[in-house]
Amino acid sequence: MTDFKFMPTPRHVDIAITGRCNLNCAYCFYADEMEALHDLPTQVWLDLFKRLGELGVMGVTLTGGEAFTRPDFFDLVDGVIANHMRYDILSNGTLITEKTLKEFEKGKRRLRLDSIQISIDGSCPEVHDHSRPNSFNRALRGLTLLKAGGFPLTVRVTINRFNYNDLENVAYLLLNEVGLPGFSTNEAYPCGATNRFEEGIMLSVDQRREVMNTLTRLNEKYDGRISATAGPLALAGQERVIKEAQAQGLDSLPGRGYLTACGGMFSKIAVLHDGTIVPCHVVHQLSLGNIQTDDLLDIWLSHPTMRAMRERRKISLDTIGPCKDCPYKGYCTGGCPGGALFLNGDINQRNPMDCYRILIGEETYSPDKDRKLT
Repeated sequence: MTDFKFMPTPRHVDIAITGRCNLNCAYCFYADEMEALHDLPTQVWLDLFKRLGELGVMGVTLTGGEAFTRPDFFDLVDGVIANHMRYDILSNGTLITEKTLKEFEKGKRRLRLDSIQISIDGSCPEVHDHSRPNSFNRALRGLTLLKAGGFPLTVRVTINRFNYNDLENVAYLLLNEVGLPGFSTNEAYPCGATNRFEEGIMLSVDQRREVMNTLTRLNEKYDGRISATAGPLALAGQERVIKEAQAQGLDSLPGRGYLTACGGMFSKIAVLHDGTIVPCHVVHQLSLGNIQTDDLLDIWLSHPTMRAMRERRKISLDTIGPCKDCPYKGYCTGGCPGGALFLNGDINQRNPMDCYRILIGEETYSPDKDRKLT
């Protein structure tokens, strides 16, 4: 397998500037971390931004928790800008008001803003609020204000058992009524609050299959304005690739057949609200150090966990128990290492949620099977 080079410094850093949130979402992957509310003071973050600027980092994503719960939010934005970086914001949208928009007009805050992502999980309060309690009207108000103000805007729809049959209405709301150029989708993951939700929130295999068909149809209807890097729509794209390769008589594709699904650790790293440095927010259990005691560049260049995650690309699916005899392994990349960690306890295993053989019913997922056959 070809060696992959990583950048000498991170290009982008995802930063949870707070663990606090004004909502209690049913599938929040960060819920475990938010129980320890030890937000760092302003100056610690400003010192980090200075260091990132020195390293030549190009941009940061400010998230949480809910980023707008910090009273010093715009002081932090100014710190990012002062160190010559651009920024994105991930938000639930409920705290965005006319006053918020006026704050963005000061200095270079708007000029350096790449995007604000708002989460919308249903076309009405009855659906959206099932997983994001009592928030639909406020989130839609924030989204509408940003749209009217001409802000660079994206929307993420996290698909789960409570909204998977509302996607037609969601698409109409976002693309026709609100008038967005597009939106992205993902699905609830088996971590954080999802594991505590008694009713169950993750899609079943059959529901995931139904959503794949629904999103494919909607994307055709709306001229490709729905996107995804993970979840059902991404799986639908993977299935198309497999079928096209089979039609051409190919039993493998370049870059497939190894654990090559995630390339984030070659250009990005993340920081939690207490300063803990992690490979990404999805695998927030994998602590690499802390910005208050460790140099981020040293961790980026030489931490064993970062090295191990980059080395995943050299692991052949022939060595992964459930994948050894799979007829589709030559088209496969093993899936997100976060899913592998949550479901199998090891980043160097497959992610069953991304398994095509499970998706089409040729295999039934069993955690014990995955662990025993490795």
